[in-house]
Amino acid sequence: MRVLREISTGANTFMSSQLTMRSILTGLVIGGLLTPCNVYSGLKIGWSFNMSILAALLSYGLWAAFSRVTGAPEWSMQESVYSQTSASAAASIISGGLVAPIPAYTMITGLTLSASILILWVFLVSLLGVLVAVGLRHQMLVTENLVFPVGVATAETVRDIHESSGHGRRKLLALFIASILAFSQKLISEFWMVLPKMPFLPSFNGLLGGLKLSAKKLGLVLDPSLLMVGFGMIMGFRSGLSMLFGALICWLGIVPMIISKGFQDFDANGEYIFGSVVGWTLWPGVGLMVSASITTFLLSVGRSILKKKTAFKKLPENFLWQPRFLGALSVFAVVLAAAQYFIFSISWGTGVLAVLASVLLGVVSSRVTGETGIAPIGALGKVTQLSFGFMNPGQIATNLMTANVTGGAAGQSSDLLHDLKAGLLLQVNHYHQVIAQCFGIAMGALVGTMVYLFLIPDPAKQLLTDEWPAPAVATWKSVADLVAKGSEAFPLGAQEALWISLILGITMALVEGWMPKKMRLFWPSASAMGLAFIIPAWTSLTLFVGSLLALVIHRLHSRFAKMFVLVIAAGLVTGESLAGVVSVVLKALWH
Repeated sequence: MRVLREISTGANTFMSSQLTMRSILTGLVIGGLLTPCNVYSGLKIGWSFNMSILAALLSYGLWAAFSRVTGAPEWSMQESVYSQTSASAAASIISGGLVAPIPAYTMITGLTLSASILILWVFLVSLLGVLVAVGLRHQMLVTENLVFPVGVATAETVRDIHESSGHGRRKLLALFIASILAFSQKLISEFWMVLPKMPFLPSFNGLLGGLKLSAKKLGLVLDPSLLMVGFGMIMGFRSGLSMLFGALICWLGIVPMIISKGFQDFDANGEYIFGSVVGWTLWPGVGLMVSASITTFLLSVGRSILKKKTAFKKLPENFLWQPRFLGALSVFAVVLAAAQYFIFSISWGTGVLAVLASVLLGVVSSRVTGETGIAPIGALGKVTQLSFGFMNPGQIATNLMTANVTGGAAGQSSDLLHDLKAGLLLQVNHYHQVIAQCFGIAMGALVGTMVYLFLIPDPAKQLLTDEWPAPAVATWKSVADLVAKGSEAFPLGAQEALWISLILGITMALVEGWMPKKMRLFWPSASAMGLAFIIPAWTSLTLFVGSLLALVIHRLHSRFAKMFVLVIAAGLVTGESLAGVVSVVLKALWH
C-alpha cells in the first residue's frame, strides 16, 4: 500500500502532468495479465481480442477503488488513455508472429528460437509498426479523418466511465462476474469434472459417404467453452452463421466424401477424427480464407482510392515524408535487415525490401482498418509470403519471416492508430501515447514470448490437434509448403479442392463487395467459412451459439446489449484464457 501511495502521489513528476508513472505501470501490469489471453486464444482459434476497452475499464476500477480507500489523487481521463494504450500494445504483441509464422517456422524447419532471440525479434517487428503509425497519424486521422471504430468506441467508453461513475461500476461488475464464471468453469473442467460436449445434431449412426460415422465422431457437438461463446458474441451473427455453414459443409459433407473416396485415412478408434483429416481440409479452408481476404482487401483499397481523390496531396504536412521519419526508417531498415540476416539467414537486400514493403502495406492496412475496424494482417502476410516466396523459391525462412515483418508491423500500426484516434477525440498528447505504446510492446514481447514457449514447447507435436487447432499456424504453414514444395505439398485430391476454393472465395468476395450494404448481412463470409474447415466442428458450432445469443439479447433489450454485451463477452474470453494458462502452469508444477 505504501509503495502504491508513493507512486500515486509522485505520479505527476514522471514526464509530464498527464503521462504519469502510475499510468505507465498500470498499463504494463494490465498488459502483462492480458497478453497471455491473446496468446492462448490465438493458438486455440487464430483470433485475438482488442484489449483497449477492457484495459480502460480495469485501470479505472483499480485506481477509483484505491483513491477512495487511501485518498490518493483521482485517476484522470488522460491516464486512462495512456494506460490502455500501453496495455493494448502489450496484448496485441501476437501480431508479431507468436501464434502464426514463428510456430509455422519451427514446425517446418525443426528449429526453435531461444527466448532472448524471440523477445528481440518480436519487439523489433512491433517497433517498426509503431514507427509506421507515427508516420501515418496526420494523414489518416487529421487530413482524411478516418473512422477507426475501435478507437471511437474506446474514447466513448473512457468518457462514459469518467463522466458517469455509475456506468463504470456496473460495467466493471459485469466484467468481473463473467470473468469469474469463465475462470471457474475452465478450472472445474480441467481438474475436477470434465464437462461433456453436448449434441448439436440428433445422434445418428447411418452411412455418410459409404462410411459409418456418428455426429459425435465428426465433431458435430457443442463445446462447453465460455471463451468460444464470448468470441461468438463479439464476432457477430453473420460471421457465426457463416461458420455454422462452413462446419456443416466440411464435416458433414466433404469429410465423409474424401474418406469414402480414399483421399484420406482416419483413426477409427479415436473419439474424434479431426486430427486425422485436418491435414486435408485445411487446403480448401486456406483457399477460401486467403482468396476472400485478399480480394476484399484489394476492393477496399481501390474503393478508398476512388473516394479519397485528395489523399496524400498535402505531402508537406504528412510526417511520412519528413526527414525525421525517413531517417528513422533508414535506421530501422538496417537494424531489421541485420536481425533477419543473423537470425534467419535472409539476405540483406531481401531484408531491407521487407522493411520497405512493410511501410507500403502499412499504409494500405491502416486505411482498411480506419474504414472497417479490421486489420487485414492475414491478407498482408499472404501477399508477402507469395511475393517473397516466388522471388526466393524453396527458402522457408525468407517466405515466412519477411511476411512476419510486414504482418507484425501492420498489426501494431493498426493498434496504435486506434489508440491515437481515441487520444485525438479526448485531446491527449499523442507523443505520450507513442511512448506508452513502446513500453507496452516491450512488456508484451517479454510476457508473450515466455507464455508461448511455456504453452507450446513442441509445436510439431502439439499444434494442429484437438487441444491446439492453431488455424493461423496451419494457414501460414500451408502457404509456405505450397511455395516451397509445389504439388508435393498436397494430399491426394487436395490440390483440386484448393483451386475450387480459391475461385469460390474470390467470387464470394466480389459479390459481397458490389452488393448493397444491407444485403451483405445475409451473404455468408468466405473467410469465416474457411476458418470452419481448419478448426474442430464443435468450436464453430459454439461460436455460432454465442453469436446467436448476442443477437437475441440485442433484439430483446438493445440498450442493455449496447452497454453490456461486449463487456460480458470480454470477461468470458479473459476469464477462460487466464484459467487455461493457469491450468497448464499447475499441471507442470504437479508433474
